[in-house]
Amino acid sequence: MTAATLTIAQDVSLLRGFAAPTGPLVLAIESIAGRAPFRHLETRSGGRMSVAMTNCGPWGWHSDARGYRYVGRDPLTGECWPPLPLPFLALAAQAAALGGFPGFEPDACLVNRYVPGAQMGAHRDWDELDKRHPIVSISIGLPALFLWYGAQRQGRPIATLVEDGDVVVWGGSARAGYHGVRKLPPGEHPAAGSLRYNLTFRRAR
Repeated sequence: MTAATLTIAQDVSLLRGFAAPTGPLVLAIESIAGRAPFRHLETRSGGRMSVAMTNCGPWGWHSDARGYRYVGRDPLTGECWPPLPLPFLALAAQAAALGGFPGFEPDACLVNRYVPGAQMGAHRDWDELDKRHPIVSISIGLPALFLWYGAQRQGRPIATLVEDGDVVVWGGSARAGYHGVRKLPPGEHPAAGSLRYNLTFRRAR
């Protein structure tokens, strides 16, 4: 796999088309959702996320009135999360290395599903125990605007169009960076239909 590597900010890289073709990834997502269905999580403040979510791997990220945390079993089914597919692991490790963070071994993959109008507010990924590991984010399906705020969740973010197969990697000095996704416009994609999926790989434990 080859990709043009662009710099969004210090320690934040965009790998254009690195995960393409994404048809096999969509099939894997559908298989994961068959065992751990997508759901709209509740935030600590009582809101409902517009993005639907599920997980695969030993750990899954969860949110409810008790707060944000990783759990080893799906609260919806009581079962362990589906295992991380080997192609997912390979993609995450290779992308992390290209982004400057070799040796990445994720134990959690958040699978986000966006419909037109869904968005992800500015936040940082900060529930992991060891912040030395990077974040790897793979875009699948409809294009979206990825917003990078950096150290503060305010001001004008760097807006970058992420398309099918693009991968964003950040870590090091950017590990605590705030980021988000602007409201998804309508469209149609050959593999994902009217949806955007996002795979976010992390080392939770």
